[in-house]
Amino acid sequence: MRTLKFVAGRLAGTLLVLLVVVFITYVVFYLVPSDPAQLSCGRPCTEQNLALAREFMGLDDPAWRQFLDFLGGIVTGRTFGVGATSIHCAAPCFGYSFQQNADVVVLISERLPVTFSLGVGAAVLWLVTGVGAGVFSALRRGTAWDRITLAGSVAGVSAPVYLVGLLGILVLGFTLDVVPVGGYVPFAESPVDWAWHLVLPWLVLAFSHAAVYLRLTRSQMLETLGEDYIRTARANGLRESTVVGKHALRNVLLPIVTVFGLDLGALLGGAVITERVFSLPGLGGLLIDAVNQRDLPLLLGCTLFAAFLIVLANVLVDLCYGVLDPRARLT
Repeated sequence: MRTLKFVAGRLAGTLLVLLVVVFITYVVFYLVPSDPAQLSCGRPCTEQNLALAREFMGLDDPAWRQFLDFLGGIVTGRTFGVGATSIHCAAPCFGYSFQQNADVVVLISERLPVTFSLGVGAAVLWLVTGVGAGVFSALRRGTAWDRITLAGSVAGVSAPVYLVGLLGILVLGFTLDVVPVGGYVPFAESPVDWAWHLVLPWLVLAFSHAAVYLRLTRSQMLETLGEDYIRTARANGLRESTVVGKHALRNVLLPIVTVFGLDLGALLGGAVITERVFSLPGLGGLLIDAVNQRDLPLLLGCTLFAAFLIVLANVLVDLCYGVLDPRARLT
């Protein structure tokens, strides 16, 4: 019962946060000095055509009515216009791109597999290498390995992603010619080629993010290993692997899970720089296209989708907290 109450409370808070995010994002985008009807009116755009476009897109309604229509479209779908020329946007409708003549959700779903493949693969790589190296470095404090990993983490944190990507393309792609330098192959078409074309982007993202996890894991592990209960466990004759793996690492994972959830949620919303460097047709490229074309409905939809992923990541982090530390269910 307590677990169900914990989950229900987190979900209720999530819905409230999503409503606030939708409201703020909608207000910000529709207060910018740009008229979506003007951008979709075509050439020549007469006053009559502009008025028809505004009526078709529902921009003649009061601002509060437009927001409620947008909010209702997410749940039940939305129809623009009337009669034979009407356009229906099925639920969940995050808007309709009149410049590309497509639902925003459809455009996002077409690009999502690329960003998902990039984000999840890189996340697994940086989590395993970063946490593993951080634990090993803490256990070997002051040794040559510890100094080398710390120097590498400083380089990973300091170097911009685009610089690491360009160096990876130059060295591994052109000089050594061991991996592809761009492009994307769908998983269903060829799993081997899918992974092979993503190896370099995975390594680039993992290098940049693993450095943060290495330093965080090392500092948390050193602090935890100095706790009284760890000394007690060792005094009771427990094996070092049990002390580290069962007792120390469990507490170390709490802050790591928080950072990992936020990083993964933000990355799945679109890795703009990495996708551009490696010519990957993901959500980052879609967002850049929306900015260049001043496609406000598409830009709004991409922003809301990214915000939804980050909020969802926070919920999953809270649930993981409840598993790793039962005391969190009491809060």
